[in-house]
Amino acid sequence: MSRLGRSFLDVLLPIAICAVGSFWAGAKSSAAEVLLKDGRVLKGKLGVVGSLADQPQAPDPTGAGPLRLILLMDDDLRRVFISKRQIQEVRQEAPGDMVDETFHIRQRALRHGRLVKSVGPVMKVTPFDEFGRRIFTFNTPKEPIDIIQGITLIAPRWTKVEGISHIWDMRIATTSIPRDVLHKILLKQIDAKNIEHHKKIARFYLQCERYAEARAALEEIVEAFPDRPNIKDELAPSIRSLRQLGAQRLLSEMKLRRKAGQHRLVLSKLQMFPSEGVAGEILQSVAEMIEEYKSHQARGKEFYEQFDAILAQVKDEAVVERIAPIRDELSRELNINTLPRMTAFMEHAADADLLPEEKISLAISGWLLGSDAAAEKLPVSLSLYKVRDMVRQYLGEPIKLRREQIFRYLATEEGAAPSLVAGLLAQMKPPLDAPEPVSEKQPGYYRLEVPGLPKEPPVRYLVQLPPEYDPYRRYPTIVTLQGAGTSAAHQIDWWAGAWTDDNWRRGQAARHGYIVIAPEWTVEHQKHYGYSAREHAAVLNSLRDACRRFAVDTDRVFLSGHSIGGDAAWDLGLAHPDLWAGVIPIVAKADRYCAHYWENARLVPFYFICGELDGGKMTSNARELDRYLRYSGYNCTVVEYLGRGHEHFYDEVLDVFDWMGRYRRDFFPREFLCSTMRQWDNYFWYLELEGLPARSMVDPGAWPPPRGTLPAQVKAKLTANNGIYVTTGTTDVTVWISPRMLDLKRRVSITVNGRRANGGGPFVQPDLRTILEDVRTRSDRQNPFWAKVSTPTGRVRSTR
Repeated sequence: MSRLGRSFLDVLLPIAICAVGSFWAGAKSSAAEVLLKDGRVLKGKLGVVGSLADQPQAPDPTGAGPLRLILLMDDDLRRVFISKRQIQEVRQEAPGDMVDETFHIRQRALRHGRLVKSVGPVMKVTPFDEFGRRIFTFNTPKEPIDIIQGITLIAPRWTKVEGISHIWDMRIATTSIPRDVLHKILLKQIDAKNIEHHKKIARFYLQCERYAEARAALEEIVEAFPDRPNIKDELAPSIRSLRQLGAQRLLSEMKLRRKAGQHRLVLSKLQMFPSEGVAGEILQSVAEMIEEYKSHQARGKEFYEQFDAILAQVKDEAVVERIAPIRDELSRELNINTLPRMTAFMEHAADADLLPEEKISLAISGWLLGSDAAAEKLPVSLSLYKVRDMVRQYLGEPIKLRREQIFRYLATEEGAAPSLVAGLLAQMKPPLDAPEPVSEKQPGYYRLEVPGLPKEPPVRYLVQLPPEYDPYRRYPTIVTLQGAGTSAAHQIDWWAGAWTDDNWRRGQAARHGYIVIAPEWTVEHQKHYGYSAREHAAVLNSLRDACRRFAVDTDRVFLSGHSIGGDAAWDLGLAHPDLWAGVIPIVAKADRYCAHYWENARLVPFYFICGELDGGKMTSNARELDRYLRYSGYNCTVVEYLGRGHEHFYDEVLDVFDWMGRYRRDFFPREFLCSTMRQWDNYFWYLELEGLPARSMVDPGAWPPPRGTLPAQVKAKLTANNGIYVTTGTTDVTVWISPRMLDLKRRVSITVNGRRANGGGPFVQPDLRTILEDVRTRSDRQNPFWAKVSTPTGRVRSTR
């Protein structure tokens, strides 16, 4: 079921049902409803389990039974498992006035004979025909197997598909059936001469939130039964109500697209918004949005007029000459996303107490640092402009000697103070220019290459930008890893949609405004994830390189993967928990380091998707998933599709985007505990470790580890007295420091393994070289570290 318009359906759907009441019929129903702390709402049959390896049981209302901390919701399509600690409220949904309209389709479903117990990787699935039948082909250890399937029940949210050649009860999302195919199947199930059957189809589409189809079904009734007395008048209120719902759905879509920064698309759609029969409240909202866009355009025009008028008052020709390229840049790049940077200038443009040079300074510094940091000293603002360009050169320069030359010039500039450079980094475009797209007919689609580890070939990766991409805007990002036998291009298609004939991608990443990055992380014929440094480097280096070229919001980077790519995502999510806003392993298996790194998941939300018949993976993963679901402090959702196997599960994509939209990374946690067993898993938030104890390190090629091998643990805590307390298995630790962690204007106390790392020394000073090198290596312009202290000597190092 579509999630569009969820906020208004609670109000308008009952109104529509009331208007459609003349043909609405059904018994009352009720279901359990769970409100989670992150705002999501789950509906379905309620159950509890002590472990994901257990059979579900109904909740014990007396509370006298064994302690079961895992709650599940079964909605007939899937089972969703969450920790009881994630629950805000559980309530029994009030009985409603409607039941789901369902269509039972007669098929020769097999009831006795060969039973499908496990479903391997899907090889081919034919489309459903008009009778609801298809052939499903999947791989087995011996050979591919073809299963004839038939739809036996269609409900608004889920569809039951049963085996005709084998015993198999599979559930799929009704939205996964193409609309034209679904309509043909439904028409085969009704008596074309029975008006009540046609009304049932209309009610079904209404429950699916397919308002255009519901309205079309009612209009078809009017045409098909012209001799029925008053039929047009009878259905007119329902048609009007569906038109309102459709218009409200379109308006909500425009608001979603506006939030994603797709303003040209939104304005064009608003200007063509259908008005016939649409309620005044909706049209008023449309008019207000159009007026808001006109206001932005007028404000932009006003800015240029004010800026040029004030610039004409500046008498120093040399200063005017230095401002000219900045004015040219503003004319090219100032837009609806960056216009708020001019707020301070426009508020003071008429201030008689400010000199023209001071007003121009507000505009320039606002453009470079944001309106809140705008300043009146023009020499500093002009220096900032020069510093920004030098910073971009520094970050993009691969040769160390040339970086040193740039740094020497940079350090002499008045605008090169660490606080100002940090502000510039946050507001400027990515330091490297994007290459040419793969094709003019594929806008925003890039194929890039980044060096691999020494003696390893370069790693290629693909990037798809959202529509109307603006390098000055920050975009949430998905890093997606393909499974065996698929490709990075398939991953881009899964998230962003396949290319259409009019050169668009219409997938969910495009709708929601996400960048999608797909590293080609595997080698030829790779069938298993190897937990290796090569694989980690392929993914992480691709992400860092993309951050240098595109406007990635580093606090909203989500890691996902399918099959062995899901295995990799699970491991990478635990090994580098400071990088991700969330991790989404799909049909993944926990192995090797996952069992030892489970505590690393405490500060990273996980969203697992799997199939009930995927070779017993739920049982094999149960120990690790149980830990996330039973222990306090973890955020984990597990979704299991009924009767499904080793698939891609596009059915879940809307819920995944709803989940991702609720989370962002906390890059400066007050406290964390992590484990490591690989030398390259040595960076956690603001700690970098070297010389990890050999007794705890296990190379993937030497797995399994000797009996009794324990991972090295890393603990860190920001203390109330402006300090950091670190406990780890090595004394060679670099503590990276940001003013968002500690007050650098006060003395900072850093304690590593019980000993002061900076005892008796001066205050920790912000350092320009540290900022630049940190951003150059980590590619995170939003969260630069300003200083660092290294043990055991408390020395300050300039590079990583």
